[in-house]
Amino acid sequence: MKHVWDIDPEIGEAILKEAERQNSKLELIASENFVSHAVLEAMGSVMTNKYAEGYPGKRYYGGCEWVDVAESLAIERAKKLFNAEHANVQPLSGVPANLAVYTAFLKPGDKIFGLALSHGGHLSHGYKVSITGKLYDAFQYTVDPDTETINYDALRELAKEHKPKLIMTGASAYPRTLHWDKFREIADEIGAYFVADIAHIAGLVVAGLHPNPVPLADAVTTTTHKTLKGPRGAIILCKEEHAKAIDKAVFPGLQGGPHMHIIAAKAVAFKEAMTDEFKEYQTQIVKNAKAMEEEFKSLGWRLVAGGTDTHLLLVDVKSKGITGKQAEEALDRANITVNKNTIPFDKEKPFIASGIRVGTPALTTRGMKEDEMKRIVRLIDKVLTNIDDEKVYEEVRGEVKELTDAFPLYSELREELKKQRRLDA
Repeated sequence: MKHVWDIDPEIGEAILKEAERQNSKLELIASENFVSHAVLEAMGSVMTNKYAEGYPGKRYYGGCEWVDVAESLAIERAKKLFNAEHANVQPLSGVPANLAVYTAFLKPGDKIFGLALSHGGHLSHGYKVSITGKLYDAFQYTVDPDTETINYDALRELAKEHKPKLIMTGASAYPRTLHWDKFREIADEIGAYFVADIAHIAGLVVAGLHPNPVPLADAVTTTTHKTLKGPRGAIILCKEEHAKAIDKAVFPGLQGGPHMHIIAAKAVAFKEAMTDEFKEYQTQIVKNAKAMEEEFKSLGWRLVAGGTDTHLLLVDVKSKGITGKQAEEALDRANITVNKNTIPFDKEKPFIASGIRVGTPALTTRGMKEDEMKRIVRLIDKVLTNIDDEKVYEEVRGEVKELTDAFPLYSELREELKKQRRLDA
């Protein structure tokens, strides 16, 4: 058997360096996580070789008996995890999943209503540069300027005024609990579809740490690679009455052959998510985020919406005189990875931004707990309050190494990659 090093040592080196980067830095991007070896194995399996247009038992190709098994397992596990009547596990990522739901429920030009991107929403919720903002007549609601949380009374009045055909809910940078029952009430009042995008909080929903929108919403979308800790991809959950329309929108509407190796990996991740260990892990994610909240506040940092109920925090760095871009770049120099992020009513452009988004899933996967989170916040504070001090960067990099050495990531994989490189040389 030839390894990647035998065929393409340049890519082999890139894979090894990425594995080493992930191990040597503190990953605080809220939308990132580290999958298990079992999920990696399924993604790298022979399932990638099979074309399987259609659905289990109804394929356009022969030889699908075993990929049918994999997809059927993924479907049944997804339904069980989220208490859903129907699941489609074929969407390639979150945006195609959302677009499939729009395709099933709407016609081009119909009006949709979503949370503004700069207030924590997502591109695919009707933002003007997204295909969803080009195909549909999209308008946005915002958070309350005082609380920086969703004001459901104001949302209701706006919905009554504009009368959208679909209300898209969920967020990519909203740290507080989303009240699905209120969205349902508003949608019912104006005769709109209610759709929830739980990409960021799906793992918390599974563990019962955030309300589950599936029983209330007409459709629910989620990626599988954030708190859910699976491969990069997405699923759609819906009521049985919408199953046919959703399935037709995904295939043949928007996609051709599904990625069967990813679907197999989704099935593995869903099985992992059914365990008590997974629920404990999700509980620790939230505990870690609360620990970070407490430490940021004790050090005088302003948090958007006053803190967090979930896995992420939005830190207003402009209040300390720096931009999100400056903060992201400074922390990267110290081997701490975050992303710049707009905050509500931000006066900076998205590429500059006034905040940083900080999340706990990836570091929780490594085994870190509250004490480590508080230490990391102190390191963030040290860097950002001494942004021009090269000595501080050196000191913080040393402390980061202590943490990453104490909580190693993919040790066996990294050693195997190094071994393969040596054999190739």
